[in-house]
Amino acid sequence: MTDWPNPETTLKIGTRASPLALAQAHETRDRLMATHGLPEAAFEIVAMKTTGDRILDRSLQAAGGKGLFTREIEDALLDGRVDIAVHSSKDMPVLQPEGLVIDCYLPREDVRDAFVSPHFASIAELPQGAVVGSSSMRRRAQLAHVRPDLELVEFRGNVQTRMQKLADGVAQATFLAMAGLNRLGRADVIRSAISPEEMLPAIAQGAIGIERRRDDDRVGRLLAAISDAPTVTRVEAERAFLGRLDGSCETPIAGLAELEGERMRLRGEILMPDGSARFSGERRGPAADGPAMGRDLAEELLAAAPKDFHRLIGISAGRGARPVG
Repeated sequence: MTDWPNPETTLKIGTRASPLALAQAHETRDRLMATHGLPEAAFEIVAMKTTGDRILDRSLQAAGGKGLFTREIEDALLDGRVDIAVHSSKDMPVLQPEGLVIDCYLPREDVRDAFVSPHFASIAELPQGAVVGSSSMRRRAQLAHVRPDLELVEFRGNVQTRMQKLADGVAQATFLAMAGLNRLGRADVIRSAISPEEMLPAIAQGAIGIERRRDDDRVGRLLAAISDAPTVTRVEAERAFLGRLDGSCETPIAGLAELEGERMRLRGEILMPDGSARFSGERRGPAADGPAMGRDLAEELLAAAPKDFHRLIGISAGRGARPVG
């Protein structure tokens, strides 16, 4: 039984109001209930609309990139309106506001991207010149690198919105995270799962991270009991890789850490937004050295890139896809 100080106190869970975010908040609540023997009444889910949810007329990169889906929720956490915040870890900036920490991750879901199309079963089946929609700079750059013949368009919205856009012919295919579709019970829309060898996923894709106030030891104890150690190890390595790169440039980044017993395989890549260049590598070593491996791999990729790589990134960021309604 938990050391919850007052049975009348509720733990307020901050989350975005999207269907996927709410599903993740409910999973967090259910795990806390089961682990600590608490009733549903001990929790309150507080849904919020974030800046990222409001911006629909331009790319997220043009509007400010990472942090657009977290800012309002973190403000509520800092001022005490919520006690924890549940996030899709791939949306999280490397640096967090002072006073906040993420030291709890739920067991990681499928890390792969899903290929979604009403007409085609895979990337290879797409005809020359096909229109593909995605809001992810990473996915667009990866696709442009292997299929420069395709037309790439900005493509946002929830699963239902994107499926309607496909039905309306706005695009012939799109990509979504396998993890999100599984959590929403929408595996029916998946035409094929894309292996990491074909499309390396986003940093921390499939992992739910739970943020808290650093000095809130009570909540820290509650969350420690549901945190998944292998996921923590993997995500910390990937985010160390991202952290070193984010300090240098704004560019599509992919990475995946996989555990092999006590050892880790870490793969990473950086790309030009238009797909014209890709730099990739990997590290293998003790899992405990994951963060150091991530930083070292990032240094290798930055060293392999041409000297004017960061200037070219500045010129190219925001290119590579035309907006659509």
